[in-house]
Amino acid sequence: MKVLIIEDEKILSDTIKDVLKEDYEVEQAYDGEEGEKFAKKGKYDAIILDLMLPIYDGYTVLEKIRSSMLFTPVLILTAKDSLEDKLKGFNSGADDYLTKPFAKEELKARIEAIIRRNNPNYKKEIKFKNLLIDMKKGKVFIDKKELKIQGKQLDMLIYLIEYQNKIITKEQIFDKIWGFNSETSTDVVEVYATGIKRELKKYDYDKFFKTIKGVGYMISQEERKLDNE
Repeated sequence: MKVLIIEDEKILSDTIKDVLKEDYEVEQAYDGEEGEKFAKKGKYDAIILDLMLPIYDGYTVLEKIRSSMLFTPVLILTAKDSLEDKLKGFNSGADDYLTKPFAKEELKARIEAIIRRNNPNYKKEIKFKNLLIDMKKGKVFIDKKELKIQGKQLDMLIYLIEYQNKIITKEQIFDKIWGFNSETSTDVVEVYATGIKRELKKYDYDKFFKTIKGVGYMISQEERKLDNE
């Protein structure tokens, strides 16, 4: 799972990253403009947002994100602790509000809570036979041995496992993982699929990854080969 930190104080941003990095993939932005760009282009499970940012403030960032129909859960993390500030944050579209200074464990608990609240299908782990995906850490294991599957490869594997035994077209995968507005083409799906299959092959799990030529892919409980694979 992936978290974006939008915080201009680098030391604090790095501290937050250290708190979360064991459980999440973390990216950082240091001003309002950069934060908005990251939020709109990336695929995040949660955003941590400071209010007092250079270029434009956190309220503006939040309003721009929400006006773009982007509903990633947002935790405001700020020194501004008045009721007026909190109400303005929630009215701008925040999901939670935490004031500085904060306890590390509370920050972690609040991030997990907003992710869980905003994702009815939230799971800490996804399993397929002896393959386990740690959703918080974004890591894949087979028989407790870690595979090198990350980023969009991981997103694609999760998608196929969640719809296992069903053929998912390249177009469906592309729209889900890269989005309608991506500047790349659906050919990228084949590249990522090849990478996933290469890693699975190390543990003889490529036999469950089916390629339906000209159509798409499927994770299947059966080991049988498809006629057109």
